[in-house]
Formats: sequence, structure tokens, C-alpha cells
Amino acid sequence: MESHGGRPLRAWQSQALARYEEARPSDYLVTATPGAGKTTFALTLASRLLARREVARVVVVAPTDHLRTQWAEAADAAGIVLDPTLTNAVGPVRAGTKGYVTTYAQVAGKPALHAARCTAAKTLVVLDEVHHAGDGLSWGEAAEEAFGRAARRLCLTGTPFRTKPGERIPFVRYSEVPDGEPGELRSSADYTYGYREALRDGVVRPVVFAAYTGTARWRNSAGEVIAASLSEPSTKSVEATAWKTVLDPKGQWVPHVIAAVDERITHLRAHGVPDAAGLVLASDQDDARAYAAIVKKVTGHKPELILSDDPTASKKIEKFGTGTARIAVCVRMVSEGVDVPRAAVLAWMTSYRTPLFFAQAVGRVVRSRGPHEAATVFLPAVRPLLTLAAAMEEERNHVIPPPAQVSDDLDPLPPRERAAGETREWRAIDADAQFAHVLHGGRAVLAGGPELTEADGEHLGLLAGMLTPEQTAHLLSQRDEDHRRAAAAAAVQDDLFGGLGSGSQGSPAGAGAGHFEPDEGQAGWRAAADLRREVNQLVARVASRSGEPHSRVHVSLRRAVPGPASASASVEVLEKRRDFLLAQL
Repeated sequence: MESHGGRPLRAWQSQALARYEEARPSDYLVTATPGAGKTTFALTLASRLLARREVARVVVVAPTDHLRTQWAEAADAAGIVLDPTLTNAVGPVRAGTKGYVTTYAQVAGKPALHAARCTAAKTLVVLDEVHHAGDGLSWGEAAEEAFGRAARRLCLTGTPFRTKPGERIPFVRYSEVPDGEPGELRSSADYTYGYREALRDGVVRPVVFAAYTGTARWRNSAGEVIAASLSEPSTKSVEATAWKTVLDPKGQWVPHVIAAVDERITHLRAHGVPDAAGLVLASDQDDARAYAAIVKKVTGHKPELILSDDPTASKKIEKFGTGTARIAVCVRMVSEGVDVPRAAVLAWMTSYRTPLFFAQAVGRVVRSRGPHEAATVFLPAVRPLLTLAAAMEEERNHVIPPPAQVSDDLDPLPPRERAAGETREWRAIDADAQFAHVLHGGRAVLAGGPELTEADGEHLGLLAGMLTPEQTAHLLSQRDEDHRRAAAAAAVQDDLFGGLGSGSQGSPAGAGAGHFEPDEGQAGWRAAADLRREVNQLVARVASRSGEPHSRVHVSLRRAVPGPASASASVEVLEKRRDFLLAQL
């Protein structure tokens, strides 16, 4: 079966269309994983309804202005002329078009105007990423006012989503959750196509999640220096502050991981994906600018910097999608709906942690173009992100929490945790980075598989399934050590020559740049770094052999050799812990 534009429909698209044709509903909700082809499905349905004169107009509501153009271009390829420039200042739909593309913000600005347009002719309204209609009561109410009397409504979303209590998404059906809390509701999609099914069908790329730990030090409001590892057991507050510290652009964690990202892009380009690119997600515009400078210094290549307040942002996204630039640094501009098929690597350098944002962002690098492509996501080894990564293949429905439940927060430092004192006034001191593990099938896989030849390494991420998860972890661990040695050499060179010559093109040597200001304990800290890494590696080996989680091995180690966590332990304690671990192997 073919779409109106002549391209063969995927099996799920045909099934969803057949189900729609059978029911002929006024409202139809499709949940399909990012990259699955929701746009093609929607435009094929629109073409059929227009051809049968069941509707005479099509209106698409998108989250952003950039997506207006993307929808209009896709519609044009399908033979449907949609106007992406129609504003609220213009009354009627322009002659010669079949409809228009607008945004949720524009609909909220003049819902009555859009209602008049949709009732002047029988209209199909396509609500792209419909969860945006729940971004606030005003947006949901506006969407309901504008499109409540439309002939047909098609709701699309790339991921299951949550809303705040009382903010139901219009045009979506709900039912009680059998085993949920009182008042908990669940949406009911008319057709669902998840990541698991898309991976099975070859519609999306398999994803390798490469988790990087690190030891962070910061000074709290009392002037005390606190040290913590991302992957060691700690309170949520300490974990969140360690996460925030490693993302500080003046530290060592960011350049180290960017070097790994650059190496991954180089590898992909040399082995079957010549235009491979990477995305770096930042928490805010200041960090994005700082990360862009680090990318330039570490890789020797200037990245594309995409900021939401830049009037040329849409053009930059388009340029990056069709160009040859290696890396784009952005805040949230490419997190949802934006099509950049050549992007195959993602660096998660942001504090965002909601399931919706995580799935949408990862969705930017999973769009498949061929059978031998894979995606790699580099992320901090913190519990919130590791949980989301492990659950990515699970189907999660849209659940409205009961009134007593607090919705997820994008900020890893909620107000109740900031008040604890240790995070109220925070100043980063230092942070390093170390490869921790890869995630596969919801479990952490450590380095420790069979030794690999150089030829084996060429297949990593190129021929999905050729390497075991253990071999993948082994390769990434080896590359991490190479980056660490290069960074150390660059740091020595900086000390000797004042930083001249560091950050040469195409080399991770620049990962040694961007130091924190010197601290009184800096010498001892650096001297203990290698020993601390050795302890962490031994913990990984013990955990791999025993099947115990890392956190449990760390707890047992601290019981056997009392003292503070390894992140802040003295050299003497670290040596005793190393000897204790060696005795168990």
C-alpha cells in the first residue's frame, strides 16, 4: 500500500489507517514512538478524507514555528497545500490552499478565530504532539474552544505523557487505572506503536546508552567542601548537586565526554555513516554557549549553536540537518519533532529529567535510514536518567496523577531539596569523568567481555548485534582510558607552556582545558584521582562477578573499610579499600 505521496506505507501506518477507516471516529489518538512516521500517517489520512470529500480543509497545530514549515513541506510533497505563514491578524484561510499550519500558542491567542475557520468548512484538525494542549489550563481550554466543533480531529504524540491534576488533554479519552491510586486516570490511545515494535521492524535505530560517572566537589553555604560520586549511593540532594557540578562548563567532565562524543562521530563517519552528527543538549543558553566553546577547543570544529531566542534558529536547524557540521549545541530547540536523520549521537548535558523530554530528545537520534545504523547516547550515571534509559523500551500510558501526587520537575533540584542547606548556595570546585557502563536490556553492562581486535571495534554501533553488550562496554572503556591519558598530557602541557598548543584539531587533547580555579586541596585531590578510579574499577569487577549492583558493593566496601565515601576518602582509606577488593577477586 502506498501513501498519497507515493512512498510505501509502513505496516503500522497501514494498520492504523485500517482501524480508522473501520471506526470513522470524530477523535482518533495515535501514540507512535519518535521517528516512526506520524507525519506520513497523518497526511495520508488527510489525503483520503479530502479525496472522499469527507473534509474540505486541513488544519495542523504544531508545538513550534519551525515545525510549521516542516509540516507544510511534507504536506506539499503529499499534494496538499498548507499555508505555514497564516497569522491571527489574517481572517480567512487564503485561496488556493487546503488549509494552514499554526501553533498551540497562536491558537491560545485567538481561539474564536480558529473556531470560525474550522466551522466555515468541514475540517480535519491534526493536533501534533497533543500533550502540549495540557501545558496549561489556558492552552487546553483554547484548543477545546477552537476545535471542539471541527468535523474530525487526529491527535498525535511521540511518547506517553503526564499532566497536572485537573488538566486533562481535550479530545482524549480516559479511564480509571485498575491498580492505581484513587482518582488516577489513564488515557486510551486508538493506536499505539512503541519503541519496541519500531526497533523490531527496523523503523528506528537501536540505542546504546553510555553512562559516565565522575567525582564532583563543591563548596556549600557553610564554606564546607563536599565531594560525591555520581554513581555511589547518596541522598537525592547530594546526587542532584553532584549532577549539577559535573555539568559545570569549567570542569573536566564536560570536555571529557565531548571528546568521547567526537570520537564516536569520527568512528561512524569512517565506517558507513559519512554524514554522522551529534547533538549536545544544554540546560540553558549560558551553558550552551560555554559548551559550544568547549566543542570548538576539544574537536577543532566549530559547532552549530541553536538558541531559542535566535531569530535564525529555524534556518540553523535546517542547515544542520542537511549540512556536514559535526555537532550542534542547543537547549530545547531539537528536542521534539525536528527531523535530523543524520544525528546519531546525543550528549545529555542537561538537568532535564522528565520521561517525556527524555524520550523526545532520544527520539532525535533514533530515526533509521539503513539497517546497519545505531545511536549512542552519552549521559551522566545518575539514577533519574538511568531509570529512564532502562525503561525506554517499556510502554507507558498517559497517566494523570491523583491530586496529592506531585508531577515530575525538569529541575533536578526541587525547592524542598534546595532548602536542605547543602545546596542552597553552591559553588563548583572540581569534577572529573570516568566511563561507568553501558545499558542494555534494562541492565548495566560493565567492561569485562572477551578481548576485541581492532577489526571488531570497527563494528561498534555499525552492525547492531555483532558485538555483545560486554564487548561494547569493553570498547568504550578502552576509549575512555585513551581520552583520560590525552587529557592528562594536555594538562601537563598547559602547566609547562601556559596552555599554548592545546586543543588541536581532531584530538581529544583539548579535554584537559577549562580548569576550575585552584583550590587549597588541589594537589592532594589530583594525587588521589588514579587511586579512586582504581577502586571504582575494582568495584565494577566485583559487581560483575557477583551480580550485585554497584551501589550494594560500595555499601559493603564501606562497612568492611570504614570511612567516608570514596569520592572524599583519604589516600590511606582508598588504599585499604583497594586491597580489600583485590582480595575478593
